[in-house]
This record gives sequence, structure tokens and C-alpha cells, in this order.
Amino acid sequence: MEYVAHVRESDRKVQSVKTHLLEVRELAEIYGAKIGVKHIAGLAGVLHDLGKYTTTFQDYIWEAVNNPDSPPKRGSVDHSTAGGKLLYERYHQGRPSAHPWILAEVVGNAILSHHSYLQDFIGPELESAYLTRVRDKKSEELKEFKRTVDLFFANVMNESEFQIYVDQAIEELKSYLLKPSPMSDEGKLLFLTKFVFSALIDADRTNTRLFEENKPSEPEPDRSSELFATYYRKMMDKIDSFQAEEDAQSPINRLRREMSDRCDEYAKNPSGIYSLSIPTGGGKTLASLRYALQHSQAHGKKRIIYVVPYTTIIEQNAAEIRKILADEENVLEHHSNVIEDANDDDENQDGAMSLQQKWKLARDNWDAPIIFTTMVQFLNVFYAKGGRNIRRLHNLTESVVIFDEVQKVPVPCVSLFNHALNFLSTYGQSSLILCTATQPALNFVEHKLEIASDAEIVEHLDDVIEAFKRVEIIDRATQEAFDTEKLTEFVMAKLGEVQSVLVVLNTRTVVKKLYRQLEPYGVQLYHLSTSMCAAHRKHILDLVKELLDRKEKVVCVSTQLIEAGVDISFDCVVRSLAGLDSIAQAAGRCNRHGKSGIREVYVVNHEQENLGHLPEIKKGKEISRKILIDLQKNPSSHGGHLLSRQAMEWYFQELYDKFDTNLNYWIPKLRKNMLDLIMMPRRSHPYFKEYMSREQEEIPLFLMDSHRTAAEYFQVIEDQTTQVIVPYGEEGREIIADLGGDESIEQLSLLLRKAQQYTVNMFRHERDQLARNGGLVSLLDGKIMAITESAYTVEYGLDLENESPFELGIY
Repeated sequence: MEYVAHVRESDRKVQSVKTHLLEVRELAEIYGAKIGVKHIAGLAGVLHDLGKYTTTFQDYIWEAVNNPDSPPKRGSVDHSTAGGKLLYERYHQGRPSAHPWILAEVVGNAILSHHSYLQDFIGPELESAYLTRVRDKKSEELKEFKRTVDLFFANVMNESEFQIYVDQAIEELKSYLLKPSPMSDEGKLLFLTKFVFSALIDADRTNTRLFEENKPSEPEPDRSSELFATYYRKMMDKIDSFQAEEDAQSPINRLRREMSDRCDEYAKNPSGIYSLSIPTGGGKTLASLRYALQHSQAHGKKRIIYVVPYTTIIEQNAAEIRKILADEENVLEHHSNVIEDANDDDENQDGAMSLQQKWKLARDNWDAPIIFTTMVQFLNVFYAKGGRNIRRLHNLTESVVIFDEVQKVPVPCVSLFNHALNFLSTYGQSSLILCTATQPALNFVEHKLEIASDAEIVEHLDDVIEAFKRVEIIDRATQEAFDTEKLTEFVMAKLGEVQSVLVVLNTRTVVKKLYRQLEPYGVQLYHLSTSMCAAHRKHILDLVKELLDRKEKVVCVSTQLIEAGVDISFDCVVRSLAGLDSIAQAAGRCNRHGKSGIREVYVVNHEQENLGHLPEIKKGKEISRKILIDLQKNPSSHGGHLLSRQAMEWYFQELYDKFDTNLNYWIPKLRKNMLDLIMMPRRSHPYFKEYMSREQEEIPLFLMDSHRTAAEYFQVIEDQTTQVIVPYGEEGREIIADLGGDESIEQLSLLLRKAQQYTVNMFRHERDQLARNGGLVSLLDGKIMAITESAYTVEYGLDLENESPFELGIY
């Protein structure tokens, strides 16, 4: 009897269980070798579908193939437990033995979970989902367990080969744990488990996709070295071309070139965690790319990943780099998942190629040479539920990861962020660049970032900051309060003095109100907020830039999304009081290239902003106000001005001190920190103590991580949001229409990438309101939501009332 793992939809050709297990092992070994755990990852690969060696599964798969319109009941066959059970029964019995038990737990959990998410070793109910699964002897398919194991040893690896392989994995585990690292053993094993899980999921889905597309199973050749050499030459041609420009020898441009040259030279240093504190307008994007390309060539890095706070920066920077490198294909923008799979369990998705299988297999694993993504997506890779998230983790190793505007790390995620970077630096052979004009004090907190004291790439930083001074900060926030009407008068008065004004406020509500208040004045007026999709925001920014280039009168009213990294320059900026980093970033949108002497940035206090649900902005506002008052009393305090390095350092230390109890990601419902659930020493784990108290005995496990529970509560954006696709312009409407059809995996992958530029995040109450008003439509069996044309406007984007005419076709 031939035991079948998959049946191809197009020609009904079968892939045997043996072939699938060996090919997934090969891919997993390649991924695992990146951090020295080739055999640990390979063990997960070769055992993950062991449960397909059962008559129960074979009956299931052929019934699914032969009856696609009436497939067997989902959840009726468990094929992912057997591999974990084999490891448990052979290596996790009798007297506790550290390394075999840990190996069985790490690899076994990955196998058990490869169709959902990692199991809790111990959870809030003081039960172990892992132990429940591996001890199971009752389920129908596990009644065949002995025969399943015999078939594996007869067809895939004999027992002697298997034991040698396990011994090699144990030696890798010992070496992994002995490697010097700032992390505790609990931290090391947490990230090892996540890494092995990532390698397994990507190897499994990649092999399945290649079989379904009838493509060779061999890994694609690595072209990164050749590509990066070509990219470096093109980039240097671009940098050298600046020398022919009229103002090439201006002090600012000379300084830009010096910092760029410094990045090139510094790139020859070993991989590590470094800061790149180039001031706003200092050519940060090109300088960091120059470092990344040079370092990648010198140290064999496979990809360059830019992590940014807002999708606005992705569009701009990716477009700039594509233009310089003349390569559209190999620069990937990853704004969002579009499809969320956090709560999916696809245990029984073998048989006829279902829609769910297609989007599971769609290529979404960050295997491009250059990637732009967001801080939300980066943190989700390590800590959020969903196979699509963690699948990408192994591709963050052997990389240069540039954190553009790193000060935007959400405060509750600071410790989690630091641990992730410490892992990538110590084990992942990645070089990590903290790139911003306003460096946060990430080494000030308890779970600190392991960055050297001399890790700053820019030399003589205080002198550089002074040389780039282009604005004067005018404090109106401590002098008087502004409402929308008074702010309108102030903006119009300033527009009488200059050609362009940018107003940045803290909430979408006051942005919208100010926009409406300014409309009757007849000025060229634009609105920007996260209610607009990325393509819409880009269009608005392009229009504004065109007016700025023509020196026409223009006012732009925006939320903070315009602050970080958007290459745009206004004559005057008005910023509502917020954190010092936000004020500094807003100031970077004023007189950006220093061509107008010194311009004014006004800090005002908008009394109508409701910051009740924005604690970081509220606390940041209080600390900035304190600095402003200190400077009034003593002009030499805090380095003598609001944007000094000393002021910024004091600001972040105060901010992190104020949020000290929340830096480890506090989970109110559980009344526990996330770090306590996933990185606490065994005997200190909160659920271990409760278990001991209740059972009066120790739980027979070395690992205590509550993987699934922690992931279920993890959200970078505190309020639960849903991504919806919006019908912006012709392409947005076409994407929605096409996603309603029957697409191939390749076509679906392309559509999902395109759709990222046409998505908006909606809070739950917004989604419910739109649904009541008939503004939502369901696509891909409910996996994707889109909004109707009448629910999206040219001025504000998402319209919750769903009553305005759809006018975007004129663009």
C-alpha cells in the first residue's frame, strides 16, 4: 500500500508520505543550520506528518479527493500528534534527563502545533495541552500508533539511523545552550522552540506548495551575494552623482556624504547591534542601505530588512530604493497580513485543494532579498498567534535588519523587542541597526538591549546635530490652550506669513474637525490619517509635494503618521504637544533641507484632544511639558534646547520609568506579565507554583512556557483591529473583484501582496458599525473583509456613516 501525503489538484498525482517527510526534513535542515540546529529542525521535519501512516488518514484523504463537494468532517482525523508522541515515549520517560527531555518537548511541541500554534506546556487552567496530546491513547488514529511507528522505520529511516540522528540533535542542543548569551536558559529555549516551529511550518508549506505547483522540490539557489554586489554598484553610482549637483559642496551635503562614507567603513566590523543617529534630513535611508549592502557582502548576509513604524514610510522608502536599484521584483513591501490565521486549525486540509489551503500555502515567508515591513509585523513574527506570522522568523537570521525610527517601539513591547534583538544578534548572526534621530534608552530598562556603549556609528554626534539645526521650537503649549477654532485662526495667520503649513495632531477626531473648520477659507487643503489606505495616502502626499515644489499655498492636517520618515518639507509646522520624539520628528518635516535659514515649529496644547485611550501619548505629553518648563526656568538645562541628545535621553528614561510596570507587556485579564508566561524560570513560573499547590507534585516537564496563552493575548495595537480592503481607485476595486474568484496559489499570492496597499485597520466597534450599515462584504469564505464603495470617501477615507458619495474614480 502506498501511503499518500498529498494529492495534486491539477492531475491527481500523489506525493507519498515518505517523499514529503524527507523533502520537508531537507528544507528544515537548511533553515535550522542558520543557528546551528540542523538536526533539531530536521527532526521536526521528518516526524511532522508521521500520523499520515494510518489507514484512518488514508481513508480520509481519498474521501476528500473523491468527494470534494462533500468532504469528511473537519477535525475528524488527527495526524499531527503521532510525531510528538513518538519523541515523548522514546525520550521523555523514567528518570528526568535534561537534554533528551528538552529535545522531546521543543521538537514535539512544534510537531503537535504545525497546523495551529504552539501548545501551552502549562496554561491558566493548570493543564498541559502538550502532555494531554502526547499521552493520548484513546483517539482512533492513535490506536494505530505502534503500526504507524513501524511503517516510519520501515520506509523513512531505520531505528539505528533515527537514533544517530537524535543523538546529533542532542549534541546541537547542548552546544546551543552553552553558547555565551545575555539570555537566560529559559529565554534561549523559548526562542529555540519558536525558531524550530518557524522552520517546520515554512518547510512544510513550501514543500506542499512546490508539489501543488508541480515545481522541483530543491531549494532555490541563493543569489543574494550576486544581487547585493550589483545593488552596491548602482547605489554608489547614485551617491557619486550627487557630487555633480550645484549645492554638492554645501556644509550640509558634505556632512551627509561624510556620514554615508562612515557607514560604508563601519560595515566591515563584525555583526552586532549598533545605533545610527543621523539627524532628520541627513540621508538616513541611503546611508543605512550603504551599510547594509557593504556589510552583507563582507559577512555573507542573505537579506536586508527595513522595519518601520508606519506603512507611509514603507511606500516612500521602497519606491526610492527600487528606483536606485532598478529592481521591482526583489524589493518586497509587507504592510500587513490581509488574511489573519491566528485562530485557524487546518489539521484536515489535505485532499481537494481548498481555498483555505491556497491562502495558507501562498508565498508569504519573507524570502526576498530586500524587505520593507512594519514594527507591528516584526513583533508579530515572534509573539503573535498564527502560522503566517511565525513562519517568517527563520528568515530574520543571517540578515541586516534596519529599524527605521526605532523610537516608535510601543512601550508595552520594549522588553519583548529587546529579547528578540538579543536572540537575533547572539544566535541569528544578524546585524541590527537602530536608526533614528531620537534614540530611545533601550538599555536603560530591566530587560535591556545588549548594545555596547560605543555602538554609535556617527562620529561627533553633538556637532552633527548642531550642524543640522534648521528650525526653532516655539513653545506656545505652556503659555495658552488652543481649541479647534483658535487653532484655525492661528494656522490661517501663519499661512499669511509663509507658503505652507503642516499641522500634526494626536487624534483622528481633532484632525477631521480642524480640516472641516479650515475648509470654508478656500485654501488648498489636505487631510491625512490612518482611515486612509496606503495607496490613498501616497496619492495625497504626491499632490502636496507637487504644490510645495511649485511654491503654492497649501495646508496639510495630519495625524502623527506623517512624522516618521516621510520626505516632505513645509515652511511652518504646528505640533500638538506630545512625546519629545514626536515633536522632534514633526520638526523634521519643516525646512527639511535647510534652504530657508531657520524656520519655526510651534508646539501648542490642543485642549479638545481626548487621550484617555492613548496612555503613551498622554504620558509623553506630560514629560515634554516638564522639559519645556525646565527650559523656561533654566535655558541651559537639558542640553540647552528641546531637541538636544541630553533632553531626548532624559525623556526616554522618564517615559520608561513611568511605564516600568508595563514594559514587560502586562495582560490585565490574567493579571500577569507576558514575560512571566514565556520566559520565567521553571520553579518561578506563576502556573507552576499554582500547580504544585493544587497537585502536591511537580509537573513532569522541563519547559513551562505558556506559548498559546501568551500569543492569544498579544496585540501590538492594544485594541483589537481588523484589516479590511477598501475600493480605492480602479486597482482597489479590481483586487476586491478578483479575490471573489477562484485563483491559483501563485495568483492569490500576487493579489494578497497588491491588496496590502489597499487596506485599513478598523477597531471592533468600527467594524460592527459598518456591518450594521451594510458597509462590509465578505471574501474568501469570510477570511477577508472588504468595504463597499459608499463607505470610503476622497477626503477622509473610511466613512463610518456609510452615507457619502464615492468620488475616488476621478483620480
